[in-house]
Amino acid sequence: MPAITVENLSKSYLVGHNAAQAERYTALRDVLARSARTLARKTRDMFQGRAIVQGDEVEEFWALKDVSFEVERGETLGIIGRNGAGKSTLLKVLSRITEPTKGRITIQGRVASLLEVGTGFHPELTGRENIFLNGAILGMTRAEIRRKFDEIVAFAEVETFLDTPVKRYSSGMYVRLAFAVAAHLEPEILVVDEVLAVGDANFQKKCLGKMGDVASEGRTVLFVSHNMAALLKICTRAILVRDGLLIDDGATGDVVKTYIEMGREKRGEVVWEEVSTAPGNTIIRLHAVRLVSEGRVTDEIDIQHDIRVEVEFWNLKPGAHISTSIHLLDRMGSGVLATANMHSANLIRDDWFGRPHPVGLYRSACILPGNFLNEGAYSINVIVQTDLTTTEARVDEVLTFMVHDTGAMRREYTGHWLGVVRPKLAWQTQLLPSVTQEVSA
Repeated sequence: MPAITVENLSKSYLVGHNAAQAERYTALRDVLARSARTLARKTRDMFQGRAIVQGDEVEEFWALKDVSFEVERGETLGIIGRNGAGKSTLLKVLSRITEPTKGRITIQGRVASLLEVGTGFHPELTGRENIFLNGAILGMTRAEIRRKFDEIVAFAEVETFLDTPVKRYSSGMYVRLAFAVAAHLEPEILVVDEVLAVGDANFQKKCLGKMGDVASEGRTVLFVSHNMAALLKICTRAILVRDGLLIDDGATGDVVKTYIEMGREKRGEVVWEEVSTAPGNTIIRLHAVRLVSEGRVTDEIDIQHDIRVEVEFWNLKPGAHISTSIHLLDRMGSGVLATANMHSANLIRDDWFGRPHPVGLYRSACILPGNFLNEGAYSINVIVQTDLTTTEARVDEVLTFMVHDTGAMRREYTGHWLGVVRPKLAWQTQLLPSVTQEVSA
């Protein structure tokens, strides 16, 4: 019998909107009429036992729509999708935190969930007390918890603060203890969301290893992550969720490739159609910024392939001398590199750099080579200047993109690779002429 069976699962929420904010001018009579309707609706919902939703207009939003799948005992299932796709909602329903609107779930076994920092912890209780509380929630006896206690504390590395209320823990300490409790108290099903991103690299590696151990012991793991390498490493199967729908289910490598292809359908591009309102001034106005990889506009990049960054701008003043530059930032906003289309004797120069630009629409482009950036999220600032010093147009973090290792480089790089760049450099090893040496003990 499967550990988890999900049949036609759907979950909807009521979302409130303020119609008045979308209107530039609102008469007093309209405000009063709208307020009366809103009060009547809230009163009716209260008497009918429904949730009270703020806003004068209510929209039904479906976070999950007719999702069906099974998870076998001992299987490690990855759940992939963009932010807002419905992944976390699915885990909350599976963890019995949220009731489904429609559908049915059958779960065989105890479920331990780690969905966000502090899930299942009482902030006023100490780390020690929360370990026993969580074990009791999972249905374990005090003797069973005590048998695992030392192992949990050693894994979480919180010995010094074990008798401190967890509300005083840092986010890193919180998540270390929460994961240690969830993984060690022998649940049949372990559910883990992206919360592991809070920990440092060493702890993430330890968690991934522990999830692998849990799976090898015949227990079931559900793992949500944007880290494709981690999913490929520990998950034998994955499902892909998009706009609340399950759109792919299969081997992890195949589903990851589908996810990356899905990112190429749209995004990876910002276009300002109206020149008068585009970023810039009376000299320069931006028209578009886009990312192109494998010939397609995308914000999901395979680590092996080049990324072409294109900047389109209008020159509105004849004779301007224009330079274009981009700043590449990591997910923390720290600078990775800056590049501009300036002339250098050692580089292939941009034919337009240093020349006066006639009025017109221009495209400047540069290429970030494949096998250069490390896995992770990056963003781009774009700057267009005249005379090398005067900024005429600038947009910060105009595009964000993800670099994924789909497994091809896993043969050469294993685990977490240090740094924001992971260049594939040329190496040479040669046998040197031997020199006879006497080595004394």
